[in-house]
Amino acid sequence: MASAGLQLVGYFMALAGLVGSICSSALPQWKQSSYAGDAIITAVGLYEGLWMSCASQSTGQVQCKLHESLLSLDVHIQTSRALMVVSILLGFVGAVVSVIGMKCTKVGDENPVVKSWIAVLGGVFFLLAGLCTMTAVSWYAARVTYEFFNPSTPVNARYEFGPALFVGWSAGSLTVLGGAFLSCSCPKPEERGQQYYRQSQPSTAREPPVKRGDQSV
Repeated sequence: MASAGLQLVGYFMALAGLVGSICSSALPQWKQSSYAGDAIITAVGLYEGLWMSCASQSTGQVQCKLHESLLSLDVHIQTSRALMVVSILLGFVGAVVSVIGMKCTKVGDENPVVKSWIAVLGGVFFLLAGLCTMTAVSWYAARVTYEFFNPSTPVNARYEFGPALFVGWSAGSLTVLGGAFLSCSCPKPEERGQQYYRQSQPSTAREPPVKRGDQSV
């Protein structure tokens, strides 16, 4: 089985990835105004995220507006929203399940093989969460790239990658890597055989009968 140290490292990496996914989902800087090329530098910087769009002025004042209608949003924004929500939910489930299956906890010590499989299940949840985050961020970034190089897009209306995308990529990588470490808890075949042999043994060993010789008075 995987060592308790490897499980602990994987768990904290995946947990850090979960926190990063939450921060990335909440940040409004998924894309920001581009000043490349002949774009005119204005005193207002525009940002847009999954839930709101913001305008930052040179004086430091920031005004944000929530996306009022869900159905009027672009498909890539709706899809990225759904994937990030699913990723966060899977991450929470993986965090709970992994705590039960880790070797450093006392829950289920009487059956270490089942406990290892529970840790593997928690790692799978983290892997799925990380893949959802990576898919959402990469899809959004691909859309921003397409609009940036589209000739029909006005120069002063182009956007570039925002900090939230890089946070999402880092969070997804940590979650996937941590889930992979937890998935290494899969028990070996010989360990499963030993566990099956111990379970098949009777709880109390029978004492062999003792023959007593005839006693003469």
